[in-house]
Amino acid sequence: MDRAADGARLADYADELITLATRSSRNPTIAAYAGVEEEPPTRALLDALVRRNARLLLPVLTGDADALDWAPYEGWDALSTARWGLLEPTSERLGSGAIGTADLVVVPALAVDRAGHRLGRGRGFYDRALANVDRDRTVAVVYASELLDHVPSEPHDRQVGWALTPNGLTPLGA
Repeated sequence: MDRAADGARLADYADELITLATRSSRNPTIAAYAGVEEEPPTRALLDALVRRNARLLLPVLTGDADALDWAPYEGWDALSTARWGLLEPTSERLGSGAIGTADLVVVPALAVDRAGHRLGRGRGFYDRALANVDRDRTVAVVYASELLDHVPSEPHDRQVGWALTPNGLTPLGA
C-alpha cells in the first residue's frame, strides 16, 4: 500500500466533496479530521478543500467524555498531537455545537457497509457528534477494502450517506 499515493487520490475527489457541500452554501464549511496511523491519509484532501475555499473544522478532544469540540483548520503544521495520537488544531475552539454549522461532515471509519453503517473505534464520539446531522451530509473515509457488504451495528450507531475511498465517492443506501 502506498499511503502517499492513496492520500493524493483522495484529494482528487475534493471537487466532488465541495459539490456535495455546496448544496446548501456557496462557500461551504466542512467538518473533517486529520488521518493518523493506519487511517487513509487526509492531509492532501484537507489542503485541496482549503484551496477550493472551503472552511474546515477539525475535532478537538475535550475533558468531556461525551463530546468533540471543533476548531478551524489552519494548515497541517498548525496541528498538535493529542490523546491517542490524534492530530488536532490549536486554533480557537468553537464548541461542540459547531458541527451543526457544517455543510458536510467527513468522518473516520475502520469500515463502512453499503447500507451506511460505520464501524468506528468504539468510543462513540462521532455517533454523538452526528446525532443532529443528516446522513446525506456525512462521508466516511476508508480504503476500498474497508467498504464492505455488512458491518455490525448497534441502534445508537449513526449511519453515513457516502463513502470516500482512493477509488472514488460512493453513495450508500439504507
